[in-house]
Amino acid sequence: MNTRTWWGVIIILTLIVIALGWILFATPAPVAAPTVTPTVNEEPSEEVFDPSRPLHERVSVTSPKSGSSVEKTFTVEGMAPGNWFFEASFPIQVRDPENSKIGQAIAQAGADWMTTELVPFTATITVSNYSGPATLVLLRDNPSGLPENDDALEIPIVVQ
Repeated sequence: MNTRTWWGVIIILTLIVIALGWILFATPAPVAAPTVTPTVNEEPSEEVFDPSRPLHERVSVTSPKSGSSVEKTFTVEGMAPGNWFFEASFPIQVRDPENSKIGQAIAQAGADWMTTELVPFTATITVSNYSGPATLVLLRDNPSGLPENDDALEIPIVVQ
């Protein structure tokens, strides 16, 4: 074979390699739909995954109950969606009827918080120099500071 033929073969092979490379990298890979796997051997409740419900409606406080009397130092327990937390915590406040802050604490996640499922939490709050009706306020942790990410759950209590 002469030189001219070799150059023709090299050019054709180069074009084939370029075409195959373009086909390989230009076509997007198929993307599978995300799946949700429950962490327990049961079906997840619909309320956990219902995006139409406001986030604060998915927070569940088991202690103290609405309207209950609490000591000056009490524990708050419940479940909240993972996206209520930031770095496994969120703030809790106690406010008097004039909306003044009379106590605060940081609730800590009791399990992996990087999920949209409900995550258990606990916090211990001390209220000093106050007794009477108050409001327990669970605030969604919002490190961005954007008002559209603010959310809160308010529970009436009575401090003894």
